[in-house]
Amino acid sequence: MAQAAVIQIKGLSKTYADFWGRARVEALKPLDLEIQEGEIFGLLGPNGSGKTTTIKLLLGLLNATNGDAFMFGQDPGNQDAKRRVGYLPEETYLYKFLNAEETLSFYGKLFGLDKTTLDTRIDALIKQVGLDHARKRRLGEYSKGMARRLGLAQALINDPDLVILDEPTSGLDPIGTAEVKDLIVDLKQRGKTVLLCSHLLADVEDVCDRLAILHNGQLKACGRVDELLMSEDRTVVEIKAGEESQLDAVKAAAGEALINVDHPRERLESYFRRIVAPQQDVTKQENEA
Repeated sequence: MAQAAVIQIKGLSKTYADFWGRARVEALKPLDLEIQEGEIFGLLGPNGSGKTTTIKLLLGLLNATNGDAFMFGQDPGNQDAKRRVGYLPEETYLYKFLNAEETLSFYGKLFGLDKTTLDTRIDALIKQVGLDHARKRRLGEYSKGMARRLGLAQALINDPDLVILDEPTSGLDPIGTAEVKDLIVDLKQRGKTVLLCSHLLADVEDVCDRLAILHNGQLKACGRVDELLMSEDRTVVEIKAGEESQLDAVKAAAGEALINVDHPRERLESYFRRIVAPQQDVTKQENEA
């Protein structure tokens, strides 16, 4: 049975006009796109490529020039559809005089959550984004990374079916970035659909099932990450270290077709986490002692 399309975009375009109503910037050219239930979909592109415009059109924050967009089969302005969406904007806008608990309580009440559900969800989300130590601190004292973590918690307060994240790792250190990516993967495992917009290609490569690349408001590529990144003009053969005779045999068989022989490299993020994470655990234990 085919998965249901959570997001459907058909010929969607947006042209910004000047004061006199004359076309000034064609921010998004006719776009056709579908995002299926339960997948992590990456939206990539340089500044001004139309990513944020697309998201704002989906959320009903902008009116389209032409075309249609649907979430859960409904128009972006439909309130029932909006209740099923969590959104983290590119910039974190939160009330600086509130603390983390008060902030999440405020947004939870906007969704009509009862006190028991809200209290349970606030506690779980604060721990999930790593702010348990600062839950009573005013947001005006938060770093950019801490505010970003709380913004992510705010986007999840209504337990949404669709989570739209615009640059979710902005302002986070490598460990925080890795934790957010783990959280995104966890959302998928819980059956959520995630639309991830990011400038950081490694983030998208690590977590996304499919991606689309926009440039100058136009769709340039779309497909599964593994298929788009596969290099079909080369083949990789891995041999265990110490098996020199086998390696020599492969070299001899390959002849002039052999391009390179080298040891595989660990991803920098993986290496960084392996080195830093244990030390962070020690520091945390010392602080708690």
